[in-house]
Amino acid sequence: MDLKLDHHTEDRLTIVEVEGEIDVYTAPRLRELLIDLVNKGNFHLLVNMEKVDFLDSTGLGVLVGGLKRVRAHDGSLELVCTQERILKIFRITGLTKVFGIYASVEEAKEAHGRDK
Repeated sequence: MDLKLDHHTEDRLTIVEVEGEIDVYTAPRLRELLIDLVNKGNFHLLVNMEKVDFLDSTGLGVLVGGLKRVRAHDGSLELVCTQERILKIFRITGLTKVFGIYASVEEAKEAHGRDK
């Protein structure tokens, strides 16, 4: 399975669409995209993981690394995820306390709007 990545910006929030598997083979592509976005001044990122089929520890590391990068600029990296098998990984690792995790892009955008 390949990894499809896309992104667009809406009202200072950059939405990263991720589809496929985030694993040791594909995670470097996501890492490169997150680094590129931060280097271009996008410090508020929302990663939509609704179409992610698999996430391993390498993928988690990329997301944590992205979070550290945006926080260095007083930014945020939040997630959209409702898939129980993916959410379970965040719960087991304690990362539900670190990432804002939303049920939809709309919910995340509303929360982001309130936090401005």
